[in-house]
Amino acid sequence: MKLLYSGKVRDLYADGPEDDADLILVASDRISIYDVVLPTAVPDKGAVLTQLSVWWFEELGALVPNHVISTDVPEAFAGRAIRCRRLEMLPVECIARGYLAGLGLKEYEKQGTVSGVALPPGLVEGSKLPEPIFTPTTKAPVGQHDEFMTFDDVVAAVGADTAARLRDLTLDVYRRGAETAAANGILVADTKLEFGRDASGEIVLADEVLTPDSSRFWPADSWEPGRPQFAFDKQFVREWSAGLDWDRTPPGPEIPADVVAATRARYVEAYERITGREW
Repeated sequence: MKLLYSGKVRDLYADGPEDDADLILVASDRISIYDVVLPTAVPDKGAVLTQLSVWWFEELGALVPNHVISTDVPEAFAGRAIRCRRLEMLPVECIARGYLAGLGLKEYEKQGTVSGVALPPGLVEGSKLPEPIFTPTTKAPVGQHDEFMTFDDVVAAVGADTAARLRDLTLDVYRRGAETAAANGILVADTKLEFGRDASGEIVLADEVLTPDSSRFWPADSWEPGRPQFAFDKQFVREWSAGLDWDRTPPGPEIPADVVAATRARYVEAYERITGREW
């Protein structure tokens, strides 16, 4: 096993010295907010992210190909890793938004648009958008912040045909995911996806998909625009950090035990609600 890359939450290994060796994508229990990795781990988080992603990859298999080979991984990573194909990753964070929250809300409040997409006036935190929108960002290195991209920026980065394909796939995955989650009482406010090209040039869904780390999940029965929503994701940690004297740059603050426990419970509940399986 050779460590190729260590990101905010995931570590990537090659399962052998060969250039074409399978990749092992490992989800850690690390948690990041505002692109800063915090020093406190959340138990079972990596396993929840992996198992939920595997479930979604299977659900979405007819919609878009993915990089998963199997869950046959070294014992040390069992339950929190996948064996996957090598891809040439595309330099865009593909985000779909169906509701207004987070950085999308801040961007809208400044200029009435998100990633160059004009939105109606009068929207508030938690508002449902007239239709889901594609709001891509750059992929910043660890410790730096992603920046909004317009669709024209994506075209400049990857070409018109690829940009259109990324937009369409992102919105298709979001719509299918939102529909599935809604049947289980969860609103998917937004989600972030990553894509790459395989050896044949086909665009493939990679990394994670529709997890509490890459998405905002809200209980449908308590959704109310105009205020922060209860979230089955790391928004709870963001809200806790808002009361601290911290400038959102490394090093991040230690997370208290009660916040860790509550965060773990939200991740597990998201998994159980969406999949119908007991953790």
